[in-house]
Order: sequence, then C-alpha cells, then structure tokens
Amino acid sequence: MDKKTEKVSMGRISNYSRLVKFEHTIFALPFAMIGFFMALQPENASISIKLLLLVLLCMVFARNSAMGFNRYLDREFDKRNPRTAIREIPAGILKPRSVLFFVLLNSLFFVITTFFINRLCFFLSPVALFVVLFYSYTKRFTSLCHFFLSLGLSLAPVGAYLSVTGKFNILPVLLGIVVFFWVSGFDIIYALQDEEFDKAQKLKSIPATVGKKRALLLARLIHLTAVICVVIVAVFIPAGILQWIGTGIFIALIFYQHTLVKPNDLSRVDFAFFTTNGIASVIYGILMITGFFL
Repeated sequence: MDKKTEKVSMGRISNYSRLVKFEHTIFALPFAMIGFFMALQPENASISIKLLLLVLLCMVFARNSAMGFNRYLDREFDKRNPRTAIREIPAGILKPRSVLFFVLLNSLFFVITTFFINRLCFFLSPVALFVVLFYSYTKRFTSLCHFFLSLGLSLAPVGAYLSVTGKFNILPVLLGIVVFFWVSGFDIIYALQDEEFDKAQKLKSIPATVGKKRALLLARLIHLTAVICVVIVAVFIPAGILQWIGTGIFIALIFYQHTLVKPNDLSRVDFAFFTTNGIASVIYGILMITGFFL
C-alpha cells in the first residue's frame, strides 16, 4: 500500500470513528468488563483471552451499529440543528448510503461474533440489536427516549456475564440497573442543549416536554436512584474495600456533574456529560475488577 492510499484509508477510519464517537465506548465498556470478570469468580475460572477479545468485539460492533444508525436516521434533523450540522453526514464527509452499509456490516459482525461465544448469546443477539437500533426511532414518538438509550447500554454487563457462563444471574442484572438509571440521568442533562430545537421539530425529549428546570430535577431523582442501586450492588457483589472506594467515587462524580449544569447555564454540559461520566465509569470499573482478585 503506497503512502497516498494509506493516508486515504486512515482518513476514512478516522471519519467513521468520529461518526460513532468511538471514545464514548468508555461509558458502558467498564461495566461490561465488570460483568465479564464477575462471571469468573464463582467457578474461579481462568481468564480466556480469546473470549475476552470476542466480548470486546461485540461491544464495538454493537455500538458502531447503534451510533451509525442513529446518525443515518437523524441526518435531516442534524442538518437543521446548528449544534449537529458539523456531523459527518450533514457536513458531506460521509454519504448516507455508506453509513447504512457500515451499520449493516457491523450488525452482521456482531451476530457472527456471538456465534463464537456461546449458543445463548447467539440466539439473543438479534434481540440486543433490536434494542440498540430501535432507540433511534423513539425520539419521534416518546419523551421516554432517554430510557431506551439506557436500556441498550444496560445490556452490556448482562451480555458479558452470559458470554462466560451461558446462563442468567441476578447479579449482572443489578449492575445493569445501575447503568440504566445512571445513563438515563446524564442523557436527560445532555438533551437540555436541544430543548428549543426539539420543540420546533416536534421531536420528543424530557427537556422539550417539561422544560429545563423540571428536567434537571428529574435527572437528579433518577441519579439518586442510580446511587441507591450502586450501593445495593456493593452489598450483594462483595469485592472488598476497593469496591467501596470505587462506589464512593462513582457517587461523588454523579453528584458533582449536577453542580456543573444550571437551567440558565449549559456551558459545561459537555464536561458534565463526557468527562465526568467517563472518569466515573473507568475508576469504578478498575477498582471493582481489581477487588475481585484481591
């Protein structure tokens, strides 16, 4: 491959990486890894690098499918919204047909990858795909769209646990409930930026329905539920003192993000959404997993 061709190829990879916001995989990935390593504990099983890589690939393929489909489906809305007009499709960097092909390819790779994990994961893969893809439609008919997004991400620890054991357990479900309320809360905060646009375009969201002030209050109540749930997880999934430290930091960062955003000041929404939650997820995941082995 000559340098020009290599440069073009790297440019395309970079475009698709920006399209799906690859760095945001960090939200759900630590929880998937907790589910994976949690599943190893009861049987004291050895770590299968092959299985771990398959789980990581599933995470990447599923998220690529979900984000790519969201960008494809919302391309006309993104074009009208000044905040999102710079995205790859409305900016003309990527063609809609190419993005749709990208979605189909990643969906196919996701299903194929689950086939090499176990039978249960393979049979459930279409269900998981439906959940993560269906979210993109929900803003058109329900203000509860935030909860469909969080439902998709909450599958991460459950799916990772199933990949190891091939059977259901209440413990990864508890972890998934934490993810559900945590993601719902911070997605409502993120949606504050588009309140007026959503109203104008007749799109549904909690901020567009109840206003910024009430939406923030609801986000706080939802995050309070997440805090209660993460404490319950610490009680029922003992991983020593490190888990409690991680739980404390996770809770502190949840509360901290609410000090950054006010109904009349959204200037720090991105910091609250991306940085604070990313740090919370990584620290919690590292301390939780380390606690399993100490």
